[in-house]
Amino acid sequence: MTDVTSHPHGFARERFLAFRKKQGKAPALSPSVVKARGLDFAVYMSPPVEGSLPLLCINGGLHFGHDVLWPALAPLAGNRQLIFFDQRGRGKSGQPPGPRTARIEHDAGDAPAIREALGIERWNVLGHSWGGGIAMLTASLDQDAIDRLVLVDAVGPNSEWLSRLHSTAIERLAGEKRKALEDLDPKALHRDDIETHAAYTSALYPAWFADREFGAIFSSPKASSPTGAAVAARLRREGYDWTDRIASIRIPALIVHGDHDLLDVSVAESLQRLIRGSKLAIIEHAGHMPFWEAPEQFFAIVENFLVE
Repeated sequence: MTDVTSHPHGFARERFLAFRKKQGKAPALSPSVVKARGLDFAVYMSPPVEGSLPLLCINGGLHFGHDVLWPALAPLAGNRQLIFFDQRGRGKSGQPPGPRTARIEHDAGDAPAIREALGIERWNVLGHSWGGGIAMLTASLDQDAIDRLVLVDAVGPNSEWLSRLHSTAIERLAGEKRKALEDLDPKALHRDDIETHAAYTSALYPAWFADREFGAIFSSPKASSPTGAAVAARLRREGYDWTDRIASIRIPALIVHGDHDLLDVSVAESLQRLIRGSKLAIIEHAGHMPFWEAPEQFFAIVENFLVE
């Protein structure tokens, strides 16, 4: 099933401001420290909502804390409790021993451990970008405890898409922004040097948006985590293939993808083919952050799926 939602291109700022104007103030998140798998995790929760399963929200980026998704996802907090956590060695969560040995599979194993430490029997899970990869791996490990899975502009089932990312991004940029990205060698990201990853993340950031003028409103988060750099470098250096694990998922799943994402729509289509019975919603004229570029459509699609 494919649901294509369209709206005028080039009016992302107007859509964003109109949607924000209709929203109330985002609820405060309650911070806590949760001990799991020998580490202290920074966990943040919106107020509980009786009668609804909580929604775990897993951010992407590999380098960043939960705040790249908050308050962006605050509109979902009206009908359920949202739970965020800073991944190991990112944000305010504890650094693992030997951060250079960190793998994305460790992040995926942390989510079920945090669920158990919080005393939660079942929840829904949403993952964005690389967080979508973590969410898929988590779902394959913890299927009995996850009611529904939402993947937002998630990475693909294998690392093939990474080979196209740099050249596609350069084609989208112009002037100084294009030159800044052209001057960086993506092969340098095979090393876990934080400053290299920070510079590349900053240069790539404008290309994630369908509407580049709108994207200029937002500042690129700065990569600053040795653990995140190690995880990102390993994935780029060694590649990955999660096909079998993703194909094992039997949870109702929604795949949401902007049709102007740097990760082209074929990535989302490959996930839909692997996850039996999953739904694919393509949002036209949106890039990698449809919750900003097309919020009215994005939140309606996700909300409808979560309450089905």
